Formats: sequence, structure tokens, C-alpha cells
Amino acid sequence: MLLNSLIPLVNWNLGTGIIMFFGLVCIALMLIVHNMISKGKKEESVKKDDAER
Repeated sequence: MLLNSLIPLVNWNLGTGIIMFFGLVCIALMLIVHNMISKGKKEESVKKDDAER
């Protein structure tokens, strides 16, 4: 019984760090895609305005 308390079977620190890193990567990718979409909409509206003139 003493042996089980001395040897931790799970290290939660590494898993938590990996999950946090994965979350940050996902948020960064979502912001990049959102930025690309918003730039594309601005360029389309500028092209339409130029075509109408």
C-alpha cells in the first residue's frame, strides 16, 4: 500500500499543458480564418463598387 502512494500513476501537469497549448493553437487558427474572411469581404465590396462606377 505504501508503494502505491509513493509512485504517482498519472501526471496531470503535462496533459493539462498540452490541452492548453492545443486550445491556444485552435483560437489562433480561428482568428486567422476570421481575419482572412473579413479581408475577402472588404475586397469583394471594393471590386463591386468599382464595377458599378
